[in-house]
Amino acid sequence: MHLLVLGTSHHTASVDFRERVDFSRRGVPQALGALIAQVEVSEVVVLSTCNRSEIYVACEDPSRTHHSLVKFLSDFHGVPRDLLISHLYELTDIDAARHLFRVAAGLDSLVVGEPQILGQVKDAYSLASDQHHTAAVLNQLFHHSFAVGKRVRSETGLSDGAMSVSYASVLLARKIFGNLKDLSVLLIGAGEMAELTATHLRSQQVHRISVASRTDSHAEALVERIGGVKIPWTGLQAELVSADIIVTATGSASPLLTYSQIAEVIRARRNKPLFIIDIAVPRDVETEIGQIEQVFLYNIDDLRLVVSENITKRRAEVERAEIMVSEAVEKFMTWLGSRGAIPTVVALRQRFETIRRAELERLSLKLSPLSPTTRKQVDEITRLLVEKLLLAPTEQLKAISNPEAAEIHSDVMNRLFRLTEETPDRDTEDVVKDPESPTSNSKNSVIS
Repeated sequence: MHLLVLGTSHHTASVDFRERVDFSRRGVPQALGALIAQVEVSEVVVLSTCNRSEIYVACEDPSRTHHSLVKFLSDFHGVPRDLLISHLYELTDIDAARHLFRVAAGLDSLVVGEPQILGQVKDAYSLASDQHHTAAVLNQLFHHSFAVGKRVRSETGLSDGAMSVSYASVLLARKIFGNLKDLSVLLIGAGEMAELTATHLRSQQVHRISVASRTDSHAEALVERIGGVKIPWTGLQAELVSADIIVTATGSASPLLTYSQIAEVIRARRNKPLFIIDIAVPRDVETEIGQIEQVFLYNIDDLRLVVSENITKRRAEVERAEIMVSEAVEKFMTWLGSRGAIPTVVALRQRFETIRRAELERLSLKLSPLSPTTRKQVDEITRLLVEKLLLAPTEQLKAISNPEAAEIHSDVMNRLFRLTEETPDRDTEDVVKDPESPTSNSKNSVIS
């Protein structure tokens, strides 16, 4: 079984392209169902965030699965294959594991060290797991990623001072307006990103924060947590006129703010500057709005320049986190490599158990005078004896991380113990001797 990751992120594609392959537009559950139905994979997880769209699978043939996944992505998102391939990356086995561990640790994020990504990875796994689309390989892979993500956050200072997307947007606003104390802010959307942005803006002592959401209860809940004013969705246009800063962070599949709408707002504001930060993917704001005079429009990709200096300052913590990732990768790959020996381990145990039961059956007449309790003890002692005999070879086989070495050792075990045979032959009598035979010490036997 192999690991395969196919995806695109802020490293390989602009926000324009990431919008086109964003799974949230049609729904991640729908994507998972379609993947299982159309692609020959035994396990699958879809990770879809503002900055990445990735598919993690466990499969037998990565090359064949790669072609199937590319076709699926092209069909599912309606993106031409050639265009899609130019923005995709493919990672297998150890590279796939290292990639996910770096993602969970915040090392692959647009904002290195940002804490939200670990929760997003957990949510992606839980969704796939709840729908029974994961098994041993992806279960182990993702649980290892949770462990390394948690370790990096608790044992390094990587997240200390990590500039989040929401905080970067506040810094941009300060560059334009200077002091934000007397300004009014409108949040369109009431999710986690909107709340984080509101928290940062509140620390800047803005004059007023208003929240608008298509789901009225979400807006009410956010207003209760951060303080502010709830704006009914029908009153959005009037609020646009009075706001100085607009932050959009919704899950809408199409733009909420149009060119004509904002052009009208600017006229009503008498050309007073308007700052708009669109941190949603797909974007909530039409790109043409940025051409309007007195409108300062930024999207999530524009934040790269703001956070670049922040990454340099925390380079030492990044190096520590990378070491932790490497340690986690080694542990996971050791486990994955050991799976090649599992069929041999199972067959070996079955072989010994078959021999044990056959010998007890052969000696049943000689054991018949014993009480039920004593016969049960005999059964338990022989079972424990087999367990102890198999302990060392089982551990050695499972400790082999190199697939080729595991195959060689498994072949030797198969030949030595004839593991392909389903029942013991006459050689069994040479393996377990009769307790009353001349070569057996009956005084030390279990029966005595």
